[in-house]
Amino acid sequence: MTLACTGIGIGVSRGIALGEAHLFRHGHPEFTARSIDPTELPAEIARFLAAVDRAKEHFHRVKGEIPEATRSEIVAFIDAHLLMLDDDALVKAPIRLMEEHHYAAEWALQVQRDALVDVFDAMEDPYLRTRKDDVDHVVGQILHQLLNREHDLGDLQGKVIVSQDLMPADAILMRNKGIAAFVTEFGGPMSHTAILARSLGIPAVVGVRQATHCFRQGEPLIVDSENGVVLAEAGSEIIEHYRQRMDDAEHHAGELKRLVGRRAVTRDGRDIRLMANIELPEDIDTTRQMGADGVGLYRTEFLYMNRGVEPDEEEHYAAYRQVLDGLDGMPVTIRTLDLGADKQLESGYVVETPVCNPALGLRAIRLCLKEPKLFRPQLRAILRASAEGPVRIMIPMLTNLHEVRVLKQMVEETKASLASEGIPFDPGILVGGMIEVPAAALSADAFARELDFLSIGTNDLVQYTLAIDRVDDEVNYLYDPLHPSVLRLILMVIDAGERQGIPVSMCGEMAGDPRFTPLLLGMGLCEFSMQPGSLLEVKRTLRASDVGRLRKAMRKVIPELEAGVISPRLEKICSGKMIH
Repeated sequence: MTLACTGIGIGVSRGIALGEAHLFRHGHPEFTARSIDPTELPAEIARFLAAVDRAKEHFHRVKGEIPEATRSEIVAFIDAHLLMLDDDALVKAPIRLMEEHHYAAEWALQVQRDALVDVFDAMEDPYLRTRKDDVDHVVGQILHQLLNREHDLGDLQGKVIVSQDLMPADAILMRNKGIAAFVTEFGGPMSHTAILARSLGIPAVVGVRQATHCFRQGEPLIVDSENGVVLAEAGSEIIEHYRQRMDDAEHHAGELKRLVGRRAVTRDGRDIRLMANIELPEDIDTTRQMGADGVGLYRTEFLYMNRGVEPDEEEHYAAYRQVLDGLDGMPVTIRTLDLGADKQLESGYVVETPVCNPALGLRAIRLCLKEPKLFRPQLRAILRASAEGPVRIMIPMLTNLHEVRVLKQMVEETKASLASEGIPFDPGILVGGMIEVPAAALSADAFARELDFLSIGTNDLVQYTLAIDRVDDEVNYLYDPLHPSVLRLILMVIDAGERQGIPVSMCGEMAGDPRFTPLLLGMGLCEFSMQPGSLLEVKRTLRASDVGRLRKAMRKVIPELEAGVISPRLEKICSGKMIH
């Protein structure tokens, strides 16, 4: 078998692709920094504002080309860029520079861009630092419009895009032009590029160092997104091997479609609940199409983002009613606001002074308890919505029992207030908590005695346990859901739920990855909540699984986890060799 030149990165989606390399460099167009005569100022400002309007038109066109099946999962990227085009920092600030220094529009925009990037670069939190990419994407589009250089992507049918990174808008347009895959030098499992790849169903490998220098324009590439490998100069035997895998994958996709509407039941007759994670009311259609049993995580942060005034009770209530009406009686678990860290509210409730590590600061339940005026409208709206359908309340980032008790008291006070006003609600509404902080997992029994259900948020649990940021390119290789310490914490939570007789679900990325489904079933997990697009893959795996056998196997693995090792038994479970 002929060996091939190899690029190693992180596979962030499913599938394999073969195609010619297309090197793509999306950098800002070059221009000459120049000044203008004061008499030219009105015309120059008008030229700048016209370019901003054309940039908006561009993003609106892109938004209209997002496939309906994945629209709600990726539309937020384009909406964020549209909101930035209405932000004073990118519109009024360059105009002030033009007025004060007589800069030409391009120069004024670039000076303001550099100032904004300096602010982001000074931030301690790696995730927040990556937000400068959004600034670059929007500034780049305005510059293209100012210079009349709307770039033509050309014929991309069947090509493998190789780039340092991709703008969301470019990725969407490329998908519509029939690209086979993309490979980027930057990015991690939770980066914008990775999320786009999964949402658009495009094979992708990110974090391939020096990819734009290693691969040549037009050379044939094989992209194995499941294993994070990019191959060039492959021999005929290797190519045939991957073609066979592609044929198998096509057959597999047909099998998945036939699972819609079929029960999520294991080989030994155990019913498993498969729920959906949603963020916008528009996600409802996809949730129903995939045959979810309900919504296990409804993120509500979209109601607060990119606005100067927090939403009122009626806005909350309307959004929750829309979801309940669309799900037609299916249960919905509403997570209370998780602002802070990577999500900021502009109306003054988030800490105004810089903090060294926002991910560990005033956020989620901590912010809610500190600012009850921000939180109570949401509580009232959730309780009102509970009169219209099955609703549960879920509290993020719990750390200690004091938070739970204060929260429960606020819920009871809100119930009393609604009752005094004659407003209906479900008096028996369930209140649960997300276990995503190691301290909460270690105290899972105590939390299980106080709450009606628990949900394991593996995204944060893994990164807090391993002290790494999953979106930091320098350390995301350490993000390992199978680390013995992580698995022991997950097992503690599931066992606590069993002992206290309350349900335990999982709503992090791990729940939607079929590689981990046998392992989680063997640990005793009976409710999974994931992005709607992952439901059928997980259902297929669990329907082939024998939970009784998996649980027996896990009992032998537990002593090895306690010794801090990943054993061959555990690897065998995760490989799928023990699902039958």
